[in-house]
Amino acid sequence: MGKDVIIACDFSSAEDTFNFLDKFTDEKPFVKIGMELFYAEGPSIVREIKKRGHKIFLDLKLHDIPNTVKKSMAVLSRLDVDMTNLHAAGTVDMMKAALEGLTREDGTRPLLIAVTQLTSTSEERMKNELLINASINDTIVKYASNAKLAGLDGVVCSPLEAGMVKDNCGKGFMTVTPGVRFADGDIGDQVRVTTPAKAKEIGSDYIVVGRPITAAEDPVAAYRRCVEEFVG
Repeated sequence: MGKDVIIACDFSSAEDTFNFLDKFTDEKPFVKIGMELFYAEGPSIVREIKKRGHKIFLDLKLHDIPNTVKKSMAVLSRLDVDMTNLHAAGTVDMMKAALEGLTREDGTRPLLIAVTQLTSTSEERMKNELLINASINDTIVKYASNAKLAGLDGVVCSPLEAGMVKDNCGKGFMTVTPGVRFADGDIGDQVRVTTPAKAKEIGSDYIVVGRPITAAEDPVAAYRRCVEEFVG
């Protein structure tokens, strides 16, 4: 499994997105399209970025009854993205239904990964607001195990949990990790963060990097630094 850096294109318009992507003349980075951009521009933005030769992680985090998720994934599979996701909290049945919907008639499909716990969720909030009394680590491992049981390719987790997930679900089970910052950079509003080099050491397969690249003075140089530190 090859390691890669995914740039989070958290922009609010196609114009801002293409102004950013136009800076890359030699590379075609793997990009993440999240809710903000997808809701602003719709499926056309996915088609256009794909046409330009980029791999795409469509980060919409589906979570609904199994039948609705299955039908929605069938629609998303026609957009020819490379990776998409859902919430593991939607249960094994929902994840299995998603996989069915995502798989095309010829048997091909994008990679499907599950969000274990959002990086903004603390153990205290889980206990007080969601009435989940297990520890955050136990919950993440259980959700990852459920995702593997459902046949998914991997999970989204913080880099700090990537090793734990690999230990429980096997080396071939993918970990896609946000919360990556350069050692000399600002951590912003993220709490559970690590560097690209450390994420590589822990066992992340993909790192998702936003502002350290998109808000950098020289985004191309920042991207190349990330690739150098993470992929080598």
